[in-house]
Amino acid sequence: MSQQDIPFLGKTKMAHPDQFAAQVGKIIGTSRWFTLDQSRIDAFADVTDDHQFIHIDPEKAKETPFGQTVAHGFLTLSMLSAMIYDAVPRIDGLKMGVNYGFDKIRFVSPVRSGARVRAQFTLKSCDFSKADEMTNIFDVLVEIEHEDRPAIVAEWISRQYYSL
Repeated sequence: MSQQDIPFLGKTKMAHPDQFAAQVGKIIGTSRWFTLDQSRIDAFADVTDDHQFIHIDPEKAKETPFGQTVAHGFLTLSMLSAMIYDAVPRIDGLKMGVNYGFDKIRFVSPVRSGARVRAQFTLKSCDFSKADEMTNIFDVLVEIEHEDRPAIVAEWISRQYYSL
C-alpha cells in the first residue's frame, strides 16, 4: 500500500494532533523505497566500526548462506528515521520530535546488498498525557522489495512536542 492509497494522508504533509490520533489502528504511511547498496553498507561499517566480513567482503560473503554481502541490521533499522519523515505527516505546530525507543525489534530477514527496503507505519496508540506533547507507538514493518518476508518488525515509540 502506498501513501496515495491512504485517504487520511492524501497529499497532506501536516495533521492536527486530534486528526492524527484518530488514525489509531490504521496504516498511516508507507515510505518510498531506499536502496541499501554496498557503498552505504561500507559507510555504515566505517561509522560503527562493524567490519564483519558478511557486510564488507563480497568474496568471503559468497561462502555464507546469504550468498553475498548483507546490510547491518542496525543500518536497516537506522533508515527508519528517513522512512518515517518520508511517510508520516508532521504534526501541526510541531516544535520537535524525539525517538523515545522501541518495545520490540526483530531482524526477520537479511537485506542483501543492493536490495531496496521501505517501511509501513501503523499507528498503534497515541497518548496526550501532558499538554502540548504526544507519545505515539507505531507498529513498523520494513519490507524488502521482491521478498516474502520482512527485514524488520518493530514497535517504535516517538514523542512530539507541539504548540497550537
